[in-house]
Amino acid sequence: MPTFVDLFCGAGFGARGAVRGGGIPLLGLDAWDLATQTYKANFPEADILTKKIEDVSPSELGSKYRPDVLLTSPECTSHSIARGAKPGSEKSRETAIGIVPWVEAMKPRWVIVENVNRMKKWDRHDELVLSIENQGYAVSDLHLNSADFGSAQARKRMFLVCDREGTTVRREDLLDLVTTPRRSARDIIDWQANHAATPLRKPGRAQATLDRAERAIAELGEGIPFLIVYYGSDYAGGWQTLDAPLRTVTTVDRFGLVTWRGKTPYLRMLQPNELVLAMGGSSDHKLPHGNRRDKVKLCGNGVCSDVMTAIFQWISLHQAAQRKVA
Repeated sequence: MPTFVDLFCGAGFGARGAVRGGGIPLLGLDAWDLATQTYKANFPEADILTKKIEDVSPSELGSKYRPDVLLTSPECTSHSIARGAKPGSEKSRETAIGIVPWVEAMKPRWVIVENVNRMKKWDRHDELVLSIENQGYAVSDLHLNSADFGSAQARKRMFLVCDREGTTVRREDLLDLVTTPRRSARDIIDWQANHAATPLRKPGRAQATLDRAERAIAELGEGIPFLIVYYGSDYAGGWQTLDAPLRTVTTVDRFGLVTWRGKTPYLRMLQPNELVLAMGGSSDHKLPHGNRRDKVKLCGNGVCSDVMTAIFQWISLHQAAQRKVA
């Protein structure tokens, strides 16, 4: 079973997928204490460090930990389209380059780097790939959508899957390992809970919210629940049916659920436990720590579990085959 060290570990959604795929967590590192507290609650057998990556010595930890896999998800806010028109922070982006000393110190068989697709447009993306290749790794640069891997969320991300022994992986190789059926937003809704909801058309409701909801009602008809994009821009009408995967979970409250009481539509926001399910957490993943805003942010910053499950299954198969030959 492949062991792994988890840099930028967050609330452990990527690690949850890795464990389902056969992985064993050795160490989780993150600068946010609520992230590491959540990680420890979910993986009590793993060691935890609550520090920035630049404040930790890779060589010191490399003498203690020799993982099979180095799992990394550097800061993505300065690459993401969700940040709008704000200028990017090169310091934030350079956390990706900061993983290279960890690769040198720990010498794992595999390295995994997850980030938003727009990282491809970063002028140092090729430098990152070349730096990993110079350590002797074959790098598979993949664009993967979590919905294709059985997730109830359509989350498109870049994954660099790197092998020091020269094996490359294709998207099709990973999809061949998926046995779960496709899921939709309907699958994450907690229909039994009595979450507070207010009339959609109440006084003071933002006109943009009403417009999005009215477009949905005009197409679906009355009495059919749906989701609206409550916060942030959207280029698909501002709403979606429950029969499609949830659009990308972000670090802020983005989605509102519209349900009906007779002919009156009511609106509530999706809850953290529902977002955990959208991230692939399911019932075996403890909720993030902190207040509601913290919980939502930890979900939005996460790596979708379902994709990581397939990657670690692929790694586990290669590791098992190699041991059999040996």
